Amino acid sequence: MADDIEETLLGGPLRYTRKEVETLSGVPDDYARRIWQALGFPAPPDDEVAFTDGDVAALREIKDLLAHDMVDEEMVLELVRAVGQTMGRLASWLGDVWLARLGELRSAEPLTSDMVTAALAATEELRPAFERLLLHGWRRQLTAAGMRAAATTEAAHSDPAAGLAHLAVGFADIVSFTRLSRRLDSDALAAFIERFETTTGEIVAEAGGRIVKTLGDEVLFVAPTPSAAADIGLSIADRFNQAPDFPKVRVGLAYGEVIQRLGDVFGTPVNMAARLTSTAYPGTVLAGPALAAALPRDTYEVSSLRPRPLQGLGRVKPYVLRRPRP
Repeated sequence: MADDIEETLLGGPLRYTRKEVETLSGVPDDYARRIWQALGFPAPPDDEVAFTDGDVAALREIKDLLAHDMVDEEMVLELVRAVGQTMGRLASWLGDVWLARLGELRSAEPLTSDMVTAALAATEELRPAFERLLLHGWRRQLTAAGMRAAATTEAAHSDPAAGLAHLAVGFADIVSFTRLSRRLDSDALAAFIERFETTTGEIVAEAGGRIVKTLGDEVLFVAPTPSAAADIGLSIADRFNQAPDFPKVRVGLAYGEVIQRLGDVFGTPVNMAARLTSTAYPGTVLAGPALAAALPRDTYEVSSLRPRPLQGLGRVKPYVLRRPRP
């Protein structure tokens, strides 16, 4: 069955050992091994037949890329690592959805290897459409990233080439998630997390922000301006405050210079947003001083609190954000 799975999803049989792939592609042994490991796979033994014609073609593409003046080996490894991590999660996600759908279709019948093989065959039939969707999504995201980089270039004190940008950063965190998760079975917990991630993702996107990553009960996002971040934070808190069947969510926001690296963000604003989230009351939004100072008072109600110690940041005066009262 394992051979059927590999041949079905890889688009062809396993034909080559690692040494044969490296010889056919012209990519040196050490670098080919590093590429394979960057994708997230252990390098197989020299005599194990583990690669397809597609693997040979991919390494040849990489060799051609390296001939370009703007591309070097370390850049390719960084991109391959990003592809491996992103596609690994996407593949796991798609696999979970596919198997859940298979479970719905089989009703009360026990899952068998024949059923899984049949599902994989259907996957192969749908693969071209999925691949076109992935490519289109990548193009749209690449365009959006390019537009953000162009806007960052025009902003003061920003240097996209060095990964530096002035952004608003936010964390949204489900209150008492650990205790709640112990009471839910696996299906209910998965639906719970999906609801949280879907809702926050829609709110962030609608306000022009970007989800950086999700951590089950927590979402990290960035926004181009303090006002956009405030809108996102208040909308998230309001949405879940109004949901009687969902716990409250607390939000922490900060603004300043961050380092953008491989889709992630680092820096003092990220740490401050995380610390503020952990100290916020359920259903409220806390902002750091820089973000609060940048908000127009006719659009947001901003109330200062007493300074409090935040780990690694010293004493910080947080601000509670609310929408203006009618």
